[in-house]
Amino acid sequence: MGTNEFERRRWNDERWVAVWPKRERLTDAISDYLLDAAALRRGERVLDIGCGGGKTSMAAARLVGGEGMVVGADFSAPLSQLAGQRAAEAGLDNVDFRVLDVQTDTIEGGPFDVAISQFGVMFFDEPITAFRNVRAQLRPGGRIAFACWQAMERNPWFFAAAVAEFAPPPPTPVPGKSPTGPFALADPATATHILQSAGFANVRRTAHQIEVAVPEDSVVDEAQLRFVGIPEDKLAAAQAAVGAHMQQFKLENGLSRFPLAFQLLQADNA
Repeated sequence: MGTNEFERRRWNDERWVAVWPKRERLTDAISDYLLDAAALRRGERVLDIGCGGGKTSMAAARLVGGEGMVVGADFSAPLSQLAGQRAAEAGLDNVDFRVLDVQTDTIEGGPFDVAISQFGVMFFDEPITAFRNVRAQLRPGGRIAFACWQAMERNPWFFAAAVAEFAPPPPTPVPGKSPTGPFALADPATATHILQSAGFANVRRTAHQIEVAVPEDSVVDEAQLRFVGIPEDKLAAAQAAVGAHMQQFKLENGLSRFPLAFQLLQADNA
């Protein structure tokens, strides 16, 4: 099996791009926390890992200015195309989006001063290998800052438990591979061990919890249920279960209030 084969198939589903802007409404509020942690300076070269639709890359490009450069890397070709369209529409010429597997690929444009990621580093099936490769793209003295979720129980908006009886179980990793998914780096000790094993130094973690008021379909809709593998004959039952689960978050104005528990990991390429 190649690297990240399961996630590569999922994230290259063309249907995902159509609903991606809805998903961003849930996490847009976290971008400022990440960028503050990255402390980008004008003229720096930035690698954005798992850049998705490119909004964080574009924000970074504005911070580093015309004398700086941002490379957004993602193994989703459809999302990279969306990111490129957005950057072109915004008139940003110091950001470049590339279809790459950061776990293994060498990334042209380095060495980079800083690597960032907003929920893009939890999908490596060989995380130590991946972060070692990221470190190889950084200059000596460079740094990394990324956002990932805290534990699932601290993020009750995540609907997996509500549909567990309808969804297929996640694939068991083959020998030598690690589980992937939104909460793969939720344990701070595990995340710290991975970074240190990859050669990073001075690892530090900052936990945050915020609330966002967004439409319910920012978290889950029919497309998302299909994405997690709910079969057609169980879709209606799964939708009913999700509806009951989401009732606790509803506001009176048609929005829902979701608590988001996330953490920022920072480390240095000593």
